[in-house]
Amino acid sequence: HPVPEQAYLDQEEDLESVDTAIFYSITSTQSGLQGIELGTHLIKQAVALLKREIPWLSQFSTLSPIPGFRSWLLLELTRHLKEGTPSPLSQAEVQALSEICSGNENESSVEKGFHGLIKSGQWPSDQQTVDTLKPVLLRLCARYLYEEKRRSKALDPVANFHIRNGAMLYRINWMADPSPRGMGNSCGIMVNYRYYLENLEENSRVYINSNVLPVNQQVLDLL
Repeated sequence: HPVPEQAYLDQEEDLESVDTAIFYSITSTQSGLQGIELGTHLIKQAVALLKREIPWLSQFSTLSPIPGFRSWLLLELTRHLKEGTPSPLSQAEVQALSEICSGNENESSVEKGFHGLIKSGQWPSDQQTVDTLKPVLLRLCARYLYEEKRRSKALDPVANFHIRNGAMLYRINWMADPSPRGMGNSCGIMVNYRYYLENLEENSRVYINSNVLPVNQQVLDLL
């Protein structure tokens, strides 16, 4: 049986066992507050306050949305179907998706069916469809975050924000946000940007100057 939320809230935390802090959201609500300087200040200030309360904290990471992923994927599929641009899907993925997207392995019909599934947002209701889409969407999300660029920087605005601040693209999390907003933004996927405090300045400098995006192997393994 599920434990009521209040039961968790009433439990005494064992702070001695806590070694990780997760920042769920760092949001700039005004356009004038979206620079790297403010982001770095907010993060460093939060880390300093937390370490003052829990000095043995050693790991700092975000759990972040991926606001552009689903719209990027739908655009890539539309461009492929209408303009003949390269498909975002591999041949193996076309074959795997053929069972749920169409009655055969004709690429255009699979692409069209896949586009319809993602656009409808109804696919999480069927477990076979979820199991088939999971590896495909995780790979495409890794590609979007790591490989898709705008002016040589990460295309996704949240990714660009954290990487410019010196974070590492660390882990992609399946169905971390199944809310309507999460499904509409990123098919429910969220991402961790890990802040290694000793590497922040170097990571930021290399990204800004050389467009090198620090990434963990578990993200590369999805590609």
